[in-house]
Amino acid sequence: MGTPGIVADSLRSGPPPPNPEDPIMHLAATSLLFTAIALSLPAQDPAAPATVATAREDVVLGEGNARFRWIPDWVQLPDGMKMGNTHGCVAVDSKGRVYFNTDTENAVIVLNPDGSYHGSWGKELRGGLHGMVLVQEGDEEFLYLTHTGQHAFVKSTLAGEEIWRVGHPEASGKYENANQFRPTGIAVAPDGRIYVADGYGLSWIHVYDKNHEYVKSFGGPGTEAGKLRTPHGLLMDTRGEEPVLVVADRENNRLQTFSLDGEHLSIVQEGLRRPCNIAEHDGQLVVPDLAGRITILGKDNKLVAHLGDNPDPKKRAQNKIPLEQWANGEFLSPHGAAWDARGNLIVLDWNFLGRVTKLERLEGE
Repeated sequence: MGTPGIVADSLRSGPPPPNPEDPIMHLAATSLLFTAIALSLPAQDPAAPATVATAREDVVLGEGNARFRWIPDWVQLPDGMKMGNTHGCVAVDSKGRVYFNTDTENAVIVLNPDGSYHGSWGKELRGGLHGMVLVQEGDEEFLYLTHTGQHAFVKSTLAGEEIWRVGHPEASGKYENANQFRPTGIAVAPDGRIYVADGYGLSWIHVYDKNHEYVKSFGGPGTEAGKLRTPHGLLMDTRGEEPVLVVADRENNRLQTFSLDGEHLSIVQEGLRRPCNIAEHDGQLVVPDLAGRITILGKDNKLVAHLGDNPDPKKRAQNKIPLEQWANGEFLSPHGAAWDARGNLIVLDWNFLGRVTKLERLEGE
């Protein structure tokens, strides 16, 4: 999202589909000459966008141990169902099902591992569901979600049953009213502590105990180390001896790490433009960057690869890029990303029509 706000409903309808009739094939029916011409040309409608003609090209991104194949047309929704504005996060459960957010009454859409439609829910969460993380608690899995428009964060079952809800952190003393609290990211520590990023509000990180009672706040607006400008997404990083909190400090163009008590630890800035979120798998981090690409970092938080970098700066961090300007192998405005158990990536672009892409990890190449 370029600036905070809810996308208008008028943006949800996409451009009309291309004319399915091929004029060349009509001419072929009237003449052997035109039949020969038709057989020598592709069956693609010449009025259709160029990206449609190349929709099945095999596009490989990355290098070394970060090589991926772009899977076109992966999402399979029921006939007549439109994805709508994708503006949130992605999560993958233990069965490989993919959960992602939209601004529609299908605030959470669930896909099977093959991309087929599994279900959707969240009518009451329409227009502002933003941060989302899946957490394993004992033998069960839960979703923790933030809502910018409802000024709250929520814990729910995977089927969408709300377990509890917490409003703005009045106890922090940092807010004049609830409308100032517009949370965009959430993370849960191994000990159950909850961290909420007020990315579109006042740029604080708020800490709650395992019973979702307010504990403290840290960060706050600024550019110096430990201060934040749009702390958009959070990751509970458990790769080291002690867990640390990673913050996508988007408008400071960096990641920052903090101890679970809020002590500032480090800054990661190499190769980042406007990082939105962070996810980890097998020691690597993926950072969806609103400015047109995703970035892979290694175990030392050093750059491994940039993937899908859009060559046109005018298409980066833009919500209204129409379908005919999309191209396989090029992201638009990556806003959320998640790994599956095999190290494949699911990436959500911030786009008014809705765009969710799968990158299949290439092993041993």
